[in-house]
Amino acid sequence: MDASFTPEQDEIRRTLRELLHKRCGPADLRTALGTPAGHDPALWATLAEQLGLPGLALPEEYGGVGCSATELALACEELGRLLAPSPLFATAVLAGPLIAALGTDAQRAELLPRMASGDLTAALAVPGTALTTALALTGDNGGDWAGGGRAGGVQARRGAGGAGWRLYGQVDQVLGGHSAGLLVVAAHAGGFARSRTLLFLVLGEAAGLVRVRQTALDATRSQAGLQLRDVDAELLGDEQGDVLRALASVGDTAAAVLACEAVGAADRALERTVEYVRQREQFGRAIGSFQAVKHRLADVYVQVQAARSAAYYAAWAVTHGENVGGLALAQALEALRTAAAEGIQLHGGIGFTWEHEAHLYFKRAAGDELLFGPVHRLRAHAADAAHLFETPEVTV
Repeated sequence: MDASFTPEQDEIRRTLRELLHKRCGPADLRTALGTPAGHDPALWATLAEQLGLPGLALPEEYGGVGCSATELALACEELGRLLAPSPLFATAVLAGPLIAALGTDAQRAELLPRMASGDLTAALAVPGTALTTALALTGDNGGDWAGGGRAGGVQARRGAGGAGWRLYGQVDQVLGGHSAGLLVVAAHAGGFARSRTLLFLVLGEAAGLVRVRQTALDATRSQAGLQLRDVDAELLGDEQGDVLRALASVGDTAAAVLACEAVGAADRALERTVEYVRQREQFGRAIGSFQAVKHRLADVYVQVQAARSAAYYAAWAVTHGENVGGLALAQALEALRTAAAEGIQLHGGIGFTWEHEAHLYFKRAAGDELLFGPVHRLRAHAADAAHLFETPEVTV
């Protein structure tokens, strides 16, 4: 394994960092969060048209760049540093790979080029609060998380005369779902006796679809609640597609990308804290000169660097058939939580105010763990998958 980055990968990071430094400062971030989309559409257009971020990991035949998950993860690390809100994760990490893996030739040819150009944003809608279960991050995704043929979740039935599909049900947490032009909805079909999970394509403006942007703990990661009232839908791929395996594969990639994003946020939270303790004086000297403060920040630094190594390895491992994304995500979320909490503590009273950015990093840490964790479940599932605590059989 060559752990060094290529010149192209370094250039992606450098260019994106310079752009975000100019276009996504604290004031720009707060303004973007107050828009109906929850992000800056002009910045998104720049990221898509000039840097090609939505198409980084999509095949060149569909207008993408043809890079690996590593490049996408590095881009998300830079976005994470400034908590830059965008449809990138929902579109390029969750929805796009599912369409590429399961879609028909016609569906891929129609949708992927528009997604690669940034013209079409997409979101994955999974019923309930089961996103991590559906992506096989905290448990087996073969259960009844999408409704199980019973009441609740999202149900699919054939249209009149067996033509097309109709969806009905509710989804409470959809990342970027309030503004996405396309929804990839997980639903159960076949009733109780022959229920199976399928994925469907629903246009954002479809009749019968009600979308409401929700108030979330982490305002930088927009969420929506969906109600599907007999909505017209198109089956993604065919009924023989291995939906659960595709979701698990996307889950491992998503975990690696999220780990890099969390590392970027943790690194920036640590940087801001170090800058502050160098300037803040108490008893006639900078508080950063106190040994207790140095020890606390040193512990955070070690944890962030360990999380960075794990995240980079997970991004590399995605293309080499190793499933370590969940462990890397657990390490990164823990590092972000620690860095954000220490940042608030060492900023003192100002760190607790709404006017300061420190609380945004803490909310990102808490929100991500609620959405994609918790950390102990990520690790427990990884241990179960590796049969770590199984007692070997003893033959006499």
